[in-house]
Amino acid sequence: MHDFKFRKNELFCENVKVRSIAQKVGTPFYCYSYKTFIDHFQKIQKAFKEVNPTVCFAVKSNSNLAVLKALADKGAGFDIVSGGELKKVLKIKADPQKIAYASVGKTDNEITTALKAGILFFNVESLPELKRIDLIAQKMKKKAPVALRINPDVEAPTHKAITTGTLKNKFGIDLKTAREILTHQEKYPFIKFKGIHIHIGSQITKIDPFVSAIQKMIKFLETLKNLGVTLEYFDVGGGIGIMYYDTPTPTAEEFAKEMVPLLKKTGMKIVLEPGRFISGNSGILVSKVLYLKDNGAKKFLIVDAGMNDLIRPALYNSYHNIVPVKKSSAKRSTMDIVGPICESGDFFAKDRKFPELKNGDLIAIMSAGAYGHVMSSNYNVRPRVPEILVKGKQWEVVRKRETFEDLIKKESIPKFLK
Repeated sequence: MHDFKFRKNELFCENVKVRSIAQKVGTPFYCYSYKTFIDHFQKIQKAFKEVNPTVCFAVKSNSNLAVLKALADKGAGFDIVSGGELKKVLKIKADPQKIAYASVGKTDNEITTALKAGILFFNVESLPELKRIDLIAQKMKKKAPVALRINPDVEAPTHKAITTGTLKNKFGIDLKTAREILTHQEKYPFIKFKGIHIHIGSQITKIDPFVSAIQKMIKFLETLKNLGVTLEYFDVGGGIGIMYYDTPTPTAEEFAKEMVPLLKKTGMKIVLEPGRFISGNSGILVSKVLYLKDNGAKKFLIVDAGMNDLIRPALYNSYHNIVPVKKSSAKRSTMDIVGPICESGDFFAKDRKFPELKNGDLIAIMSAGAYGHVMSSNYNVRPRVPEILVKGKQWEVVRKRETFEDLIKKESIPKFLK
């Protein structure tokens, strides 16, 4: 569920008319619902309460400072994958002991900064990375907290670009190597092995892959225990999918019903890393119609947002529900909804039955709160769009629209061209 609803044919975000925001900030823009963010975070907490999890929001899904602050205030931790994300969560004064740091390619500087900050643990993705962290920790005269990211070799039913739990992917350590590392911890004197971590993919709408991966880890943990190795944390990762339109999707409670009994069996502290589940349906992208084009073979609704603003349809062929911001009685036709970018991949919908809107009408691309603004770019010299946060009747610009000057301020023309 989300807090974008129609009232008397007008789309509202909580208690604010979306059209009124457009009139003040222009289009395109991202609009976020504070209530939806918090509700979805608390749904995960409540569903898994029997194992008292540390819920670490996946910052890669939405890294706006206002969003991060809102979640931190409600007790959220953070799953980060870069030095920039670390700096963001530290800026909003997140608890370092609720920060888990993933990524297959951590730099020396990123590792050093995270160690100084006192994070909960690094989710280590490879043996060379582990050795590097051990060396840096030695230089800093510290013990580095580490959870090994295990690749359970479980296929998740999702897009091939966002599956991460098989050995064909770049993520994680195979079971044999992980066992070798954990039974020879003395080789890494400046590492404190705190747990194991799995993350099998994103936008997973079936429960079975999670169950399968956890069961594999339980067997692995039993093997380790028999060899005298015990660990404190089991980081289950994220990946729980959302309903982008009318595809049946299990609720947090339904996921928990299958997963919690298995997690309780481990007796370990549990970490969850939801991203899209919290942020996906918490945001929309609002855009204005420029033209309705009919070339005789096909109709195209051309809008002022482009693939640089929301790349998911172009990148993953992802489905987003799209609605007029004001319900329309205009004739409905089959059309593509496209942007102005000079790429055939610049589309938001293909062969969609949609009203024949006119210039100036507004549309809302739903479920755009995850992997929306964070993946946007300046392609075609287009400024990135603003982000708006709504709470009840209040709203505020929480990221300003970029200007042309923002885009060129770091460029220069060399003297030999003058």
